Amino acid sequence: MKNTRRGFLKSAAATAILAGASNGFAAETDALTAAQTPTPQTPTRQIAMSLKPIELTKPERDGGKSVIAALWERRTIRDISDQPLSEQELSNLLWAAWGVNRPEGVRGKPGRTAATASNSQEIDLYVVRPEGIYLYDGPAHRLVPKIEGDYRSEVGRRRGPSTGSRRASRMATAPAILVFVADLEKYKSAPFQEPGLKDEEIQKSYYNIAIGLVAGNVYLYAASAGLAAWFHNCNKPALTELLKLGPQQRVVYAQTVGHPA
Repeated sequence: MKNTRRGFLKSAAATAILAGASNGFAAETDALTAAQTPTPQTPTRQIAMSLKPIELTKPERDGGKSVIAALWERRTIRDISDQPLSEQELSNLLWAAWGVNRPEGVRGKPGRTAATASNSQEIDLYVVRPEGIYLYDGPAHRLVPKIEGDYRSEVGRRRGPSTGSRRASRMATAPAILVFVADLEKYKSAPFQEPGLKDEEIQKSYYNIAIGLVAGNVYLYAASAGLAAWFHNCNKPALTELLKLGPQQRVVYAQTVGHPA
């Protein structure tokens, strides 16, 4: 794909096809309506004192189902077990989502598995695990610890008993939840400084499309490997506070991944 505004926006068509294959994007995100204000029960943030970086296993180059077979199997599975992902599954998952597939991409930046506007690579992928929250470092293919403690129940918190609450409890015990954060500051260092990178409304379309492409990669890998994946809304204010994000960083969506329950 050419890294121009026109070339990038054409990728929206592919994202739309992926969304059409599901039961509807609105249905996916509305499945869990997050509380939009932090609650007194939100745990105090703890710096990752004892957590160490996780050097991920080298991602596999083959295996699993074909792309065509995975597209036939692609679906949202919300009932996810607490069975841990293997080291290889976690490695493959994160590489498929937002890893490096070309050491030298456009103008000195490594090439990623998902396209971004002007190769800005504005998406930060946080991984919420039982022991803490990590930031995925794609070029180094490792997880950098950020916060110690189990915060899975804080990702998609909602009030009141409902089917959604049952699914939220599944999320709270899932082995991995991906949190998508857009860092608008990265548009300033994109290789191509086209006008849209400075327009707030166009920026929204850019990072929403980029997240859709990354989430689509996750869905395809999950379908290929027999895993369950669920793309959903999240508690943006609580996560913004928990992660201590800056004014140019936006929590946008989350995606829970694991083995089917």
